[in-house]
Formats: sequence, structure tokens, C-alpha cells
Amino acid sequence: MYKQGKIVQKAIGLLFAIARRFLLLFTIWQYHYIYIYREAIPIGPPIWEFIVAKLFKRKIIIDFDDAIWLPPQQSSNAWLQPLRFYHKLSFLCQWAYKVSCGNTFLANYALQYNRNVCLIPTTLDTHQQHNQAKHHTNKPLTVIGWTGSHTTLPYLTPLYPILEQLAQQYAIEFRVIANQAPDTKLPFVKFVKWSSKTEVADLLSFDIGIMPLTNTPWEEGKCGFKALQYMSLGIPAVVSPVGVNNSIVQHTQNGFIAHNNQDWLYYLSQLIQSAELRNKLGEVGRQTVVERFSKQSQINSFLHLFQ
Repeated sequence: MYKQGKIVQKAIGLLFAIARRFLLLFTIWQYHYIYIYREAIPIGPPIWEFIVAKLFKRKIIIDFDDAIWLPPQQSSNAWLQPLRFYHKLSFLCQWAYKVSCGNTFLANYALQYNRNVCLIPTTLDTHQQHNQAKHHTNKPLTVIGWTGSHTTLPYLTPLYPILEQLAQQYAIEFRVIANQAPDTKLPFVKFVKWSSKTEVADLLSFDIGIMPLTNTPWEEGKCGFKALQYMSLGIPAVVSPVGVNNSIVQHTQNGFIAHNNQDWLYYLSQLIQSAELRNKLGEVGRQTVVERFSKQSQINSFLHLFQ
């Protein structure tokens, strides 16, 4: 009954959101550009966008940072999936004045339908929000951390044996920041409920940040937000060699790329043992984000969308 009640509650919220979108159509005439993140309405065909682009003749800008033309492998809204229209994105790209994509994999998809594609990576505010850099010191306990939503918790499962092995050799804690606790009873795992108010402070409790991924087309579409969050705060990142991770992390320079279990064990061990190495990679990692993935570094590219 509880689950059914939650579904009904979400369905009512969705209906209200759809109604608000259509009410917006009465104000569309005031604007030259309509900026749409992913899609205006998460279900059904692109009726709203068709009205705006084809009937009102407004310039729509489509921005997406996931492979949303593919059904996700993990979804908390399975009841909604039959109502999705995954081919919608191809129409949106065709009708768009310009398309903004978070990585080359997404851009290559958009280029099939539109030549005006801009590559603008995921960015962080390194002035007002992610504006601190962790100073690493030798201490009894090393905190390895991960942050994400409950839908991405399954990425951690293959790493638990590696973390167990590390826990037998070193004093570590694996800290998970999410909206839902991970499904594990390992004693060294600590769950921290995600909160926008404490997010940066919670991340700064990490000594090492990890971003494991499986290698499928859906993950190819991801834009490396977890790794960027760690790096922006001077926390060294260890990531899987999937998609944009390969361009964000320069192996051994601003982080580590782990290709297999042996790599995960080795690089995490190196970072656990050396505060000097954590500081070195953390400093270069933050510099990478400031120079290439900060809001300030991409502002001109964003403004170009409206020209």
C-alpha cells in the first residue's frame, strides 16, 4: 500500500508539472530563445516542443548530459517507463536552433540530426560553492568516499571485495553520501544522508573519492560529475576508464584510472599510504576543474548558444 501511495503521489505531481508546462505556452511569445534541459515533459511525444519550435517559431536550445535516448539500466520510476518516448530526443535535436552536450559521445548522437552542436562540459561553481581545497595530513583513519543517488548505488557492488581487502590492511572507512543507504552490512561502511546544506562539508570529509562505472552506452553518456566534485575540492579521484572520465582524469597527474580490480587495490593503497600523494593529485585536480570545468571557464561557450 505504501508503494502504491507513493506512485499515486508521484503521478499527481507529474500531472501538475505537465499542466504548468502547457500554461507556459501563453508566455512563449515574449521570448526569442527557449532553453530546454533534456526535455520539457518527461513522458509522451514532444508535443510541447513541437508547438514552440514549429507553431510559435521560437529558437529552442536543447541541453542534455545523459544518454536519454536510451532506457536507463536502473530506474526508481519503473511504472513510468512505458510512458516514456525515448526517440523524442532525435526530434528535439532536429528542431533545435542549437544543441548543447556534456561530452563527445552525446555530441556525436546530436550531430546525426543537427550541425549546430556545442560541447559544453558539466561545470561547478568554484567561486561560491566548491571553493575550498582539502589539506591532507597523515592520520589514523583514511576515509574513502562516494556520492550519488540510490539509482547508482549498484556501481559500488563490485568494489566491496576490494574495500574489504583494504580494510584488513589499513584503518579505513568507506563513506557513502546518498539519498538512500547502500545495501551492505560491512562494518566499515558509513552512510551519510545527502543534504544540499551540508554537501560540500560532507564531501570534504573524504580523503579519497571514487567513481566506479560499468562500461555500457548508458555510462558512456555520463559527464563525470562525481569525479569533478571530488577534484574541485582537492580530493584525489580514482575512476573507471569509461566515457568522459578518460578526458577528465589524466592518469597519475590529477588522479588515477583503474582498469581492473588489481588497479583499484593498488591505487587506493598508494593514496591511503601517502598524504603527500593525496595533496599532489588533489592540487592538480582542483586546478583542472578551475581551468576546464568551472562555470567561469565555460561562460563564453554558454553565451554563444544564444547568438
